[in-house]
Parts: sequence; C-alpha cells; structure tokens
Amino acid sequence: MSELLVDFITSLDGYASGEGWPGFWGLEGPEYLAWLGEQPEVTYLMGANTYRLMSGFAAGEVPSGQDDFRPEEEASVDALTRASKVVFSRSLPEPLTWANATLVRDDAVETVRAMKTSGSGVLTTIGSLSLARSLLRAGLVDRFRVVMFPVITGATGAERIYDGYPDVALDMTEHRTFDGRIQLVEYRPRVLDHPPLGAPA
Repeated sequence: MSELLVDFITSLDGYASGEGWPGFWGLEGPEYLAWLGEQPEVTYLMGANTYRLMSGFAAGEVPSGQDDFRPEEEASVDALTRASKVVFSRSLPEPLTWANATLVRDDAVETVRAMKTSGSGVLTTIGSLSLARSLLRAGLVDRFRVVMFPVITGATGAERIYDGYPDVALDMTEHRTFDGRIQLVEYRPRVLDHPPLGAPA
C-alpha cells in the first residue's frame, strides 16, 4: 500500500510563495539542499495550476522578477522533470508535454484512494493547495510535512496555504532544523469533526 505525504514549503506566516521572492525565498542552505538530495523517489501529485507553473520552469520560463534561474532552482526543476508525475485536470490539453507526466481526468480523491490501495512507495503532493486540501479532508493523508523558511511575507505573500482547511489534530513525528534557520515539522494528521471538548491528551 502506498503512503501519501502532503509536503509544503512556506514562509513563517503560511504563504506558499511571495511576489518578487526567488525560490526557497533565497534562504536555502547546504544542509537543506543536501537533505533534499537524499529524499527517496516518489510519485508527485499535482493540479493544473502547479503543472502549468512547473512545466513552464522546466521549459525555461524564468520566474517573474528574475533574470535567470539560480543553480539550486535548476537542480530542483531537473529533479522534478525526471520524477513520475500524476496531473489531475479536466482543462489541460492532451498530450502533456512535460516528461514523465500522466494526465488524469477522473476524480482526484477516488483516484488517489485507488492508487494508495494498489500501489507501493510514496505519493506526495507538490504545491496544488486545493488538491492537498481535498485529500486531507478525505482522510487519505498519512504524513503532513511543512518546511518553514524564516521570513514573513505579509505584504507580498501569495497562496495562503491553510485557508479553507478543516480543523486538524497533528501528532508530531519528526522535527529538524537546517542551516540554523529553516525548520521542518512533520505530523500524522487527523481531521476533526469538531474541536476537542477537553484538553489534548
């Protein structure tokens, strides 16, 4: 059976990106990059907006406000290009042009449920805030990981991650600090029908 990981990188105030900021907010360091390079092979799950953005980067489209990719960004995009990707969309035209990407027009929740039952290894979301939210609401998420970068993007932040989420209890399974400034936290999530009536155990 496959395991499903929802994986975000965020500013401290919970934004997935910021207008005018480079990838990783320009704050990645050698420990964090080494850890990224050690991650096992996964199958990435994404929606149409993330596909358009990331496949554009893979085709050489430079993010707004930058003249060129930094080496760390190029390495990240190259790794994504080599990886297996499943894209959920009813609007993207076929065939997909990004290497190793499969288009699925069926319901994402039911498709991922079937993938978890019949597959092995790790499925992980990348970006795709509404997809991640839907999978969490459906109780399909086994691990919820956030890497927080030490910046507050109150004026320029885009894509608020947790808007529209249900209440979720989080049991911590891992935490780590990279380069003395980047904080990883990982949890087992449990969607709540209502706030707990007493103090957490």
